[in-house]
Amino acid sequence: MKQLTQNLRTGKTALQEVPAPLVRKGCVLIRTHKSLISSGTEKMLVKFSNANLFEKARQHPEKVKRAVSKIKSDGLVPAVRTIYNKLDQLIPLGYSNVGTVIAVGEEIRDLKIGDRVISNGPHAEIVCVPRNLVAKVPDHVPDEEAVFTVIASVALQGIRLLSPAIGETVVVTGLGLTGLLAAEILRLNGCRVIGIDPDEQKRAIASKNITTLNPDMTDAEKVVAELTNGMGADGVIITASSGSDKIISQAAHILRKRGKIVLIGVTGLHLNRADFYEKELTFQVSCSYGPGRYDHDYEQKGIDYPLPFARWTENRNFQAVLELLSSGSLNVRPLISEVIPLADFKSVYENITFSKSVAIILDYPKVVSNHSVTRFSDETFAGRKGVAGIIGAGNFTRTTMLPLLKNADLKYIASADGFSAAELARKYGIPFATCDFQEILNDKEIDLVLITTQHQQHAAMVLKALLAGKHVFVEKPLAIFQAELDEIINVWQKPEPGPVSLTVGYNRRFSLHVRKMKLLLKDSLVNVIITVNAGFVPAESWIHDRARGGGRIIGEACHFVDLFIFITGSRIEAVCMNAAGNACETSDNASMLLKCKNGSTGVINYFSNGNNAYAKERIEVYSLGRTLILDNFRTLTGYGFSTFTKLKTQQDKGHKQQFGQLLEMVRNGGAPLIPFEEIVHTSQVTFAALESLKTFSWVKI
Repeated sequence: MKQLTQNLRTGKTALQEVPAPLVRKGCVLIRTHKSLISSGTEKMLVKFSNANLFEKARQHPEKVKRAVSKIKSDGLVPAVRTIYNKLDQLIPLGYSNVGTVIAVGEEIRDLKIGDRVISNGPHAEIVCVPRNLVAKVPDHVPDEEAVFTVIASVALQGIRLLSPAIGETVVVTGLGLTGLLAAEILRLNGCRVIGIDPDEQKRAIASKNITTLNPDMTDAEKVVAELTNGMGADGVIITASSGSDKIISQAAHILRKRGKIVLIGVTGLHLNRADFYEKELTFQVSCSYGPGRYDHDYEQKGIDYPLPFARWTENRNFQAVLELLSSGSLNVRPLISEVIPLADFKSVYENITFSKSVAIILDYPKVVSNHSVTRFSDETFAGRKGVAGIIGAGNFTRTTMLPLLKNADLKYIASADGFSAAELARKYGIPFATCDFQEILNDKEIDLVLITTQHQQHAAMVLKALLAGKHVFVEKPLAIFQAELDEIINVWQKPEPGPVSLTVGYNRRFSLHVRKMKLLLKDSLVNVIITVNAGFVPAESWIHDRARGGGRIIGEACHFVDLFIFITGSRIEAVCMNAAGNACETSDNASMLLKCKNGSTGVINYFSNGNNAYAKERIEVYSLGRTLILDNFRTLTGYGFSTFTKLKTQQDKGHKQQFGQLLEMVRNGGAPLIPFEEIVHTSQVTFAALESLKTFSWVKI
């Protein structure tokens, strides 16, 4: 199928061939009839993409600060590589479409195949959208009107936050598509509406129903005062997109005492305290379509908010807009600048930065390719050993793994949406992209399966890949629950022809620095201190969700448990973990005490509350009057060694060596990179650490 994409680095917009998505649980699959180009939002994206690196940096100074910290911490080359990869990627365009349901996922009971629906899906011929981001279209509302629903809901949510009463005066600053929709809905609400925009064409569209002002030619404060008998406006909705502080300042001046500003668009936010203090003004930012937006439980799991406590969720806002369209109250026809075939997208995007169009509708073909696999080359792999397929096309795959697999025989890459898999397939010359990972498992030419999905999928995919007779690499962790780990152990212990090999991405043990440490320490008993300055991750991140990410101890600190096992050369006998604050399974400020069977001991400090200017990882090893200090995998310093003082390299966390050895093992045979017993033991230690946190005691393993 076809999908519109934007390259963040080059600014190029393209209609790409990508795999059609499969319907997922709690979602519906929609064949798109039409989608709406939001001139303001998409113009902003195109402008950013077309800007040079200096201008991009100027627009995002906070990201420049993070980049400088990363350079200091990790070194110039890794930091530049990360920044380049972040920019050199495709993003899907669009978020307002209408189409027909062609498949429904598990747990969908109120929609069926053939229903006409709107959704926030992108500009693509087929989209898979969670149920709470889909609404059924009334029979007599045509596609050309229904396609406005999602963007109109953005305007409606801003109005709900403003809560205007009948007869009040509301100023709408910025008469782009969202502003024009907001003005019309306010008028339907019984408000007196004043629109402000320097663009004559937009004012002309709005002036048929409301009063309009040109801020460049008129003293807006004076005119609003005259129109309100000196009182001032009751509220201001800002839908403009500008970096200027003048817009927010103007809003404060034209409001009455105790008036309210709601920001839907983007504007400078250097506020003059006196403006707000003297009038006791209220300022609020509106979040997209309404309550539920960006809430994983609401959007992805389909858990609705109870109506008595959240009357207007994003889905109920969709329904409200559709009702306004159905009744004929909301007339969007005058806003349509043109309707063009999807194939003619260039005529829009090549001119979007200076286009005067308000709303452009893309019209889709009635017959589309609905295949879950897209082929990009005719390369064949018959007779080759070590042919690999990748499941997962996220950040680790993009920035770390694929650059190190340039010499690998990669046949497939899979992602849930198919979009990111297709992008990376093009970039790295991989012949096949798919959204169905089963295609990889069923392919007899595939020897090695590399799994880099979110953590909750690891164990199940590992099991399926092992049962398919593949060599398996999985980016940590192996499992996030004990029951998952037990299943993997059971499969591994099956009689011949049992599993081939299993490797978990515990790359640090392969670092040149760590290998040097092992060589220097030999079999000595050691005391180890590992300190991880992990950095803050917001509470709402998926990694903190016990059922998705497992928490950072299971999902990330497992790296350092494996490293400790490798350095000591011993199984861990017991663990005791303490955590700061409100200790729970997803704590990420914790200290883990470890006692080994061979007498070695250690502590892993995993902290998220440090400063990012400090090194992320520091390993200290003490033994027999000697000390080794490894600073951020860049510098290893020895004290008390007669033949060693220092090893300094670019940051080396062992990824290159790990993948090199993995490919060699798959192609030519040999021992597993990490013994299966050690892989299992690492997971057992992290589970025991969480148990220790609950019981406030040492837990034996």
